[in-house]
Amino acid sequence: MVASAGLLRKLAGECDRVVAVDRGLDALLGAGLSCDVYVGDADTVSDAGRALVDAAEDFEVERHNPYKDYTDLALALDTIRRRWPGAELYATCATGGRPDMALSVLGLLAGYTDAPVWIEEDEVTARILHQNETWTIENATGKTFSIIAIAPNTEVSEHGLEWELDHAKLGLLADTGISNVVRRTATIEVHTGTAIAYLYK
Repeated sequence: MVASAGLLRKLAGECDRVVAVDRGLDALLGAGLSCDVYVGDADTVSDAGRALVDAAEDFEVERHNPYKDYTDLALALDTIRRRWPGAELYATCATGGRPDMALSVLGLLAGYTDAPVWIEEDEVTARILHQNETWTIENATGKTFSIIAIAPNTEVSEHGLEWELDHAKLGLLADTGISNVVRRTATIEVHTGTAIAYLYK
């Protein structure tokens, strides 16, 4: 799923660096944007995007052979770690397409423990929370909230929601935390394990 041009422009304006991952370059071009670094094998980018990659004039290119052992996102995360250690990460255009790729994206983003990880889409903001990380949610009264454990032995607390949890253990990919409602300023804390929390706009 491609994010709207408005969301892409907003994110690009708020971030210090923009990394295009393969056909993510097309989404940026469609919004009238460019990137700082392109990472990928150029197997799914458009002909126009591939021509820009081949020219390599407006941005840096880290191009990889299509016959590789890792996905373009895995390689992009390595690039970010190498170029900007400890960078907070905002990912978009990350929740659609093939279900196998979607699960892989989630796993790769969950493995990025260098700094906070956000997934921003038009309908939802998501935050991956590792052990001892907290998310405070303000000005979202009435919004739908869900949290799902994506690692074994995940324990969470939630306050400020319709149904609150206090050091509750969530089963791996279980539905315990699905479809809650924000009632006031909310605080979400992961005590152990890893979870992904979704706030629907």
